[in-house]
Amino acid sequence: MAENPFDLTGKIAVAIGGTSGIGQAIALGFARSGATVVASSRRQESVDATANELEALGSKTLRLVSDVQDRASLENLRDRVVEKFGRIDIVLVTAGTLKKEPSADVSEEDWLRVIDINLSGSFRANQIFGRQLIKQGSGVIINTASMTSFVSFAQVCSYNCSKAGVKMLTETLATEWATHGVRVNGVAPGVFRTPLNSKVLDIPERMDAIVKRTPMGRIGTLDEMVGAAVFLASDAAKFVTGVTIPVDGGFLAKGI
Repeated sequence: MAENPFDLTGKIAVAIGGTSGIGQAIALGFARSGATVVASSRRQESVDATANELEALGSKTLRLVSDVQDRASLENLRDRVVEKFGRIDIVLVTAGTLKKEPSADVSEEDWLRVIDINLSGSFRANQIFGRQLIKQGSGVIINTASMTSFVSFAQVCSYNCSKAGVKMLTETLATEWATHGVRVNGVAPGVFRTPLNSKVLDIPERMDAIVKRTPMGRIGTLDEMVGAAVFLASDAAKFVTGVTIPVDGGFLAKGI
C-alpha cells in the first residue's frame, strides 16, 4: 500500500454540481488532497468562481458548464477533460433539487422535474462518465444520496423517491462495473445548510425536529462531508464498492 493511501496527488477529478454547497466543499477537499479538479455546474459565474479557488489551491482546472438534464453538455465535459488531462480518475455527482409540498398537491410537472434532475440526471452522469472509466479500466464514481435514501422526510415525496433511487443506482452500477476496474459508491449527507435546503432549515419547528433527532445535537458543517468523499476516492477504499456512507451525526442510528 502507498505510504499515504488517502493522497489524491496525480488524480484527475470531475465534480458535477461542484460549484456550491456540498459539491463545492468536496471539490475543494479533493484539491487539498492533491487532485487536479474540474468543478462544473450550469452557471458560468459559479464555475469561474470555484475555478479561482481551485487554482489558488494549486490545482489545474477547466472552466466548463454542464447540466445533468443535458446529455450533450455532460459528454462535452467528459471529452474536454480527457482531451486536456488524458483520463478521468474520480467523478463526483452532486447536482440535485427538491420541492417541499404536501404529496397530495404535487403536480406532475414538479414530480417529473425532481426525478429527472436527481435520479435520471445521476444516471446520465454515471453512464456518460462510466463509459470513459470502463474504457480506461479504472476509476471511481461517487454519487450523492441522502438521509431520504434510507428514511422518509415529510412533504418531499419526489425527493425521497429520487434519492432512494440514487442509492440503488449506485449499487447496481457497482455490481455491473466492478469487473471493469470501476468502483461506484455514494455519500449520504445528513442535514447541512446549503442553498438547496436553507428555506426549509429556516422553519424553526423543522430545525428543532432535526436537531432533536440527531445524537450530536446539531446540523453538519460542509467541511465535515469531505473526509468520507476523499476516502471513497482514494486507494484506501480500493476494495470498497456499492456502499453509501451516511455522514449524519448519528441521525440514522437513533430510534426512540
